[in-house]
Amino acid sequence: MTADDLHPVVIIDAANVVGSRPDGWWRDRRGANERLRDSLESLCEHGFSGVDPPIRVILVVEGQAAGITSTPTVEVESAPGSGDDHIVELVAAHTHCATWVVTADRELRARVQSLGAQVTGPGAVRDDKDR
Repeated sequence: MTADDLHPVVIIDAANVVGSRPDGWWRDRRGANERLRDSLESLCEHGFSGVDPPIRVILVVEGQAAGITSTPTVEVESAPGSGDDHIVELVAAHTHCATWVVTADRELRARVQSLGAQVTGPGAVRDDKDR
């Protein structure tokens, strides 16, 4: 385990966050997920929900958004099946550090909370005015 493995982790349910606003995302799901990924760069620099940087940010994508690339500061994980199941697997793999999941999905929230993750809604990462 390296020092980077101990940084707080923020796992983002991309489909839930992108779908939280009716801004036409359904016309270009891949592009909407890429724009979300790019908007998350500031979390790594400025922190998240009262957590000081450095923070590891993992964006979980699925369906038509699968295969978008990571950036130097935002890891992108393409879910091989259910995005929710993949998020639960990621939380289970990060029980050694503080972990947050960003989603409004009630069932997913309950699943990750049972593993010790904290949860917050999409507004926490949508844009600066929502933080």
